[in-house]
Amino acid sequence: MRITLVAVGKVKEKYLRDAVSEYSKRLGKYCRLEMIEVADESTKEHASKSEEEAIRAKEGERILKHIRDNAYVITLEIQGKQMSSEELADKMEGLFVQGKSHIMFIIGGSTGLGKEVLKRSDYRLSFSRMTFPHQLMRVILLEQIYRGFRIINGEPYHK
Repeated sequence: MRITLVAVGKVKEKYLRDAVSEYSKRLGKYCRLEMIEVADESTKEHASKSEEEAIRAKEGERILKHIRDNAYVITLEIQGKQMSSEELADKMEGLFVQGKSHIMFIIGGSTGLGKEVLKRSDYRLSFSRMTFPHQLMRVILLEQIYRGFRIINGEPYHK
């Protein structure tokens, strides 16, 4: 099983890098994890809708270069489907049973994901209607993937 996380921007804070590193290490027991960072565009504070769309398009081009044809692509979006940890585990297990051995999770930048990336998405996932910093979202996603594998394997996890 292969999990790829494609995210816009770098994780700048040491405590977040440490958390990403810890969950990456833990996930090594369950899957082959690849993390890809693509450059983010600088966004001025009061950018217009067209400027934000241009930023999403540029970042989207960078993301699309890394998406594999045979991968199942899950984009993280506020408007996506919300699910429990158990439901995410079921979703992952179901994909593996169907022979989809490569799942790619996509985290956009501060303005979201471009139209072309959204078109390529096989599944739209939301962790909340709230907005989270994309650096923190990386940690949250890795923790939930790890939790999902623990659930799939019948191993204890904190409820």
